[in-house]
Amino acid sequence: MTLTAPRPALHRTVQGPPASTPALAPVLDIAIPVFNQEVRLEEDVRRLHGHLADTLPHTFRITVVDNASTDGTLRIAERLAREFPELMVVRLDRRGRGNSLRKIWLSSASPLLAYIDLDLSFDLSAVAPLLAPLMSGHSDLAVGTRLAKASHGTFSHHRDVIARAYNFLLRVLTGARFSDAECGFKAIRADVARQLLPYTRDEAWFFDTELLIIADRSALRIHEVPVDWSDNPDSSVDVVRTLLTDLKGLAGLTRKLRRGTIPVAGLRAELGRGPHRH
Repeated sequence: MTLTAPRPALHRTVQGPPASTPALAPVLDIAIPVFNQEVRLEEDVRRLHGHLADTLPHTFRITVVDNASTDGTLRIAERLAREFPELMVVRLDRRGRGNSLRKIWLSSASPLLAYIDLDLSFDLSAVAPLLAPLMSGHSDLAVGTRLAKASHGTFSHHRDVIARAYNFLLRVLTGARFSDAECGFKAIRADVARQLLPYTRDEAWFFDTELLIIADRSALRIHEVPVDWSDNPDSSVDVVRTLLTDLKGLAGLTRKLRRGTIPVAGLRAELGRGPHRH
């Protein structure tokens, strides 16, 4: 019987300081949070990797963040990591988009951070316009929007009503200047992320709204990119349940802002680009 040395794990647990040194880190670290996505994972990762390799003039890494999947998601991700040097797999023991992105972004040494929802329901040609204002220094965050006049796509009726009502409510209650809080396509400068993320608390879907409102109140520049997209009928997201959770999160965040629990004035003085308008 021949004994061979065990293969090193292709996934890692996020702990402590960034895994890469700034000199070796890719320019862009783009996270894909996943949970039980064995059906879609390979097709979508290959599509994203091919697009970035063909169009991005800078180094990149795709970080697949497995949120305690119980199917073959991790196995497929590790197989793809053996094929693509630009792919890294991180295994977390707790679910939630917010939990995933907070851990991954705070542990990354890349200067640009982004995330994309796995279903890739939008046109990937929007990736370059998303990154450009961050790379030029024009903006601090960049977000995709499905609700701009220049965007093209079709929601199911109830998703359309809920999305528009929720974002209208955000504008009324918080004075938000962005149009689509929940589009799963966002990027942020790493130096800004390190300042804002410690004040975010949500571990699930409300994380997006929480981050954007804190950024907006801190007078950071948020660039919106209209996206062409298609609604995914196979999405596992419970829209109504997510909305109710988001509304609860919004009520809590509003209270924190009124009480001064989140030091937006200090963040505005340190990071902001001018007086806040709200």
